[in-house]
Amino acid sequence: MGEQGVRARQREQTRRTLLREGRKAFAADGYAGVGVAEIVRAAGVTKGAFYHHFATKADLFHAVLEEVQQEVGHRVAAAAEVCDDPWDQLTTGCREFLTAATDPDLQRVMLIDGPAVLGWAQWRAMDEAASVRHLTDILTALRDAGRIVPQPVEPLVHLLSGAMNEAALWLATTPDPRHHLDHTQAALTRLLDSLRPT
Repeated sequence: MGEQGVRARQREQTRRTLLREGRKAFAADGYAGVGVAEIVRAAGVTKGAFYHHFATKADLFHAVLEEVQQEVGHRVAAAAEVCDDPWDQLTTGCREFLTAATDPDLQRVMLIDGPAVLGWAQWRAMDEAASVRHLTDILTALRDAGRIVPQPVEPLVHLLSGAMNEAALWLATTPDPRHHLDHTQAALTRLLDSLRPT
């Protein structure tokens, strides 16, 4: 590997370290409670190295949020893929999303600071990009197979996504999210069951 390759690898390692340390700090102390100086100190890099990768603390937060959303998306997909039946994939994936939303490290970044730091419109667009395709695919398959009442899928996707996001936001602000998780998942199951033909 040439000198350029080594430098590229070092730059990527620095970026990964900044993401890791930024994520830890944002999860522990919140966006407002963390400064760039703390992040670079924890990462063992200079401020110059930080600003080489991220123009602002908000840019680092945006990258951390993307990483968290991708992680949640992978968790949901992995839980759903264990099931063979498309209906079970839908319900299991939705339940896993709510379970992930009770993880304190994910909650702070994804649900509390995300909308506050980025603004509702940008946070919503990122959330939609991270989750809508999978939900659209499974609901389309279920509709086409006659497993849910025939209907346009697009509004249904947004209604379900909104309901799950609102439940996740509510869980994130309760003193004991795990306490409310079972009831929230049961309510979601009843909501999903209402989509099935009678």
